[in-house]
Amino acid sequence: MVYDAIIVGAGIVGCACARELAIAGMDVAILESELPNRATTAAGMGHVVVLDDSPAQLALTSYSRSLWRELAPELAAAAEYEPRGTIWIAADEEELAEVHAKQAKYADAGIRSFVLSPDELAEAEPNLRRGLLGALLVPEDVVLDPPEAAAYFLEDAVRHGAVLLQGRLVVQAGNGAVRLGDGTVFQSSAIVLATGVETSLLPWLPIQKRKGHLVLTDRYPGFLSHQLVELGYLKSAHKLATDSVAFNVQPRRDGGVLIGASRQYGNEDPAIDKAILDAMLERAYSYMPALRELATVDAWTGFRAATPDKLPLIGPTDDPSLFLAAGFEGFGITSAPGGARLLADHILRRTCAIACEPYLAARNSWKEIQ
Repeated sequence: MVYDAIIVGAGIVGCACARELAIAGMDVAILESELPNRATTAAGMGHVVVLDDSPAQLALTSYSRSLWRELAPELAAAAEYEPRGTIWIAADEEELAEVHAKQAKYADAGIRSFVLSPDELAEAEPNLRRGLLGALLVPEDVVLDPPEAAAYFLEDAVRHGAVLLQGRLVVQAGNGAVRLGDGTVFQSSAIVLATGVETSLLPWLPIQKRKGHLVLTDRYPGFLSHQLVELGYLKSAHKLATDSVAFNVQPRRDGGVLIGASRQYGNEDPAIDKAILDAMLERAYSYMPALRELATVDAWTGFRAATPDKLPLIGPTDDPSLFLAAGFEGFGITSAPGGARLLADHILRRTCAIACEPYLAARNSWKEIQ
């Protein structure tokens, strides 16, 4: 069985890659051992957000957000695509200085944002505690439902001729071939590994599992209007080894509130860690005390695929037939369309819209960190 391209993994990134290549006219197969879009994709917040931890991160997330905006009219209502905007909250003088630095950085990149005074912040989100020093509003950031948005990529890929092969466990990939657990072999000159946290096919990949918790409340329409994130979240995200929590809440269309966020390394048990969950909730209550009064209906965990330099691996490897679309950590939902477009650019030998070098597996930045 020969295909122009084989995508291993049917999460949101893999499905987005399949769509790009199928639209380009390639004969595409998607191999998935479980159900599509049910692992990391289903476990995370659906936050399409511009991030600026590095120039490369800013370029990819901004590019991807623009692609999401182009796709928005095609998404089904179930994808719940809504430009709620992100509010980055400053709790102290250091974070307030970061608000202004962040706004300047965004302005240089052509991204709209507005500094909110304490009174403007209280008006925008009345349930926040008083005494916060201000915030940065990024109005064009989006919230959406990840599995439903990912389903669009898969369905559109299939409409353009891609084939989804479920229940197919890949045990070996490279040198133009993909071998399944049952001995079946598929051949292709372009094999894309979009396997999230699963690195058994390429154990040398610099990807670690980073565990996170989320909590969903019952429906309380009007309680929350924007995605709210403390600027301390950035400090939390920089910790590469220690457990951390930060205030990060998201409004859902039905009035539910999604509460995050936590990060844990070295814990690969999918069970809820009560201590870290309680710490995460207490952090949320400290910013938004009224959350304590909301009934919760669900809690779960998931694993992010993290690289040492917090940038994904997109593009070719030393094996000419093997390509990567992995390691997106906490911004895989945001970056799926941009990452897929860059991946397709590599395979189709097109010029990339943004510099592609920072995301190559051969880069030195992650090696230096290690």
